[in-house]
Amino acid sequence: MRRREFLALLARLAAARPGRAQSPDRTRRVGVIIGIAESDPEGRRRLTAFREALKALGWAEGRNLDITVRWAAGDAARAQAVARDLIQMGPEVVLASSGPAVAALQGESSRVPVVFVQLVDPVGRGLVDSLARPGRNLTGLTNFEPTMGGKWLQLLKELAPATKRVGFLYNAETAARGAGSGVYVQSFESFAAALTVQAVMMPARNASEVRQAIETFAREPEGALLVPPDISNTIHRGAIIEGAAVHRLPAIFPYRYYVVDGGLMSYGVDPAHVYRVRPHMSTASCAVRAPLKCRCSSQPVSSSSSTSKPQQPSASRSRPRSSPAPTR
Repeated sequence: MRRREFLALLARLAAARPGRAQSPDRTRRVGVIIGIAESDPEGRRRLTAFREALKALGWAEGRNLDITVRWAAGDAARAQAVARDLIQMGPEVVLASSGPAVAALQGESSRVPVVFVQLVDPVGRGLVDSLARPGRNLTGLTNFEPTMGGKWLQLLKELAPATKRVGFLYNAETAARGAGSGVYVQSFESFAAALTVQAVMMPARNASEVRQAIETFAREPEGALLVPPDISNTIHRGAIIEGAAVHRLPAIFPYRYYVVDGGLMSYGVDPAHVYRVRPHMSTASCAVRAPLKCRCSSQPVSSSSSTSKPQQPSASRSRPRSSPAPTR
């Protein structure tokens, strides 16, 4: 199916209602690649949200829809393998999260439409030409603006005013623009200078390196952690949360599921909401306007923060003051 035909299909799908799905005698084939592991409860939550959203629009598996799901588990080689497998099955469209998965799909086919979600800096990665005119066979949603690096630091400083050093934990192999220059780093370092805070880059590729990086960072006092969106951080969040607790480091995370798992505070969007509403609705609505020029868009960041039970005496009783969402 060509991109124009697919986007026209999505426009019809968005207009459908339960019991009134278009072409009920024809089964549509949708592929899904989720960047985390199948055993991760967060991954299952996102997939459930996606299925429920389609069902609400009249598309149900076993009746007029066939969804094939693959899990990349945060591994670039696995993402390549599952992308090849999925494309060979002939889906009409693929929903994908994580940079490695999207890049792998683009390498496997230039014809199968790919809708991405939770992709950091698709322009900087070279996956799309621009957000307004992505080109190729890709379109989708990004979760955060680059300025969020400074916003997370600002909230972390409000949470733990005594903080003098902040570690930026990332994986150079999966970060948006490579080692030491992720999309959030510029605003993080700018805010660090303004707040008289030492910015410390902490590259870590696996759980063992995460533990070692945190242990090394914690040898000096008055430190805190900033954990940006990264598929590697999501996969290894258990080690990150444990390390922060053991070394009594205040930490801020991009998603609430870190807090559910024991992290101190989060500020960001709900990933499941992206799967529930935005992928097909946003794509379909823009398809009506310009079928071959479907722009990418950014998911608004809510100004909600959440804190878990106290882990650090110096920060546990603090809560960030209410502040507006960053300018988009």
